[in-house]
Amino acid sequence: MGVSVEEFLKLVGELPEVRTGRGGDWVSFKVRGKGFGYLWEETETVGVKATIEEQIALVAERPEVFEKQFTAGRYGWVVIHLDRIDHDELFELVAEAWCLTAPKQLVTAFEETHQIGRIV
Repeated sequence: MGVSVEEFLKLVGELPEVRTGRGGDWVSFKVRGKGFGYLWEETETVGVKATIEEQIALVAERPEVFEKQFTAGRYGWVVIHLDRIDHDELFELVAEAWCLTAPKQLVTAFEETHQIGRIV
């Protein structure tokens, strides 16, 4: 179990129209100018957008893997420890964060080729 920083970057690269940016000691991930995730290479952690309900559930179920980062409006951001999660679960969480952020037409096209469930 565990995902390296390099594996994480490759995983994010599978999502359509992702752009990266640098800020201090972190890398941001955006789709059409809107953020859905961050990477802190030094700590090998990522932060992803989620629903508040999912944020609460993830942190309650596995606090050794997930931490509450912050909430903003109807979203809760979750910190994920890369060395404590498997690739498939991480891809699902990052893809869901992307789906919460991307325009509907991009989400629809993506969901036709990936089975992650519809995010509304």
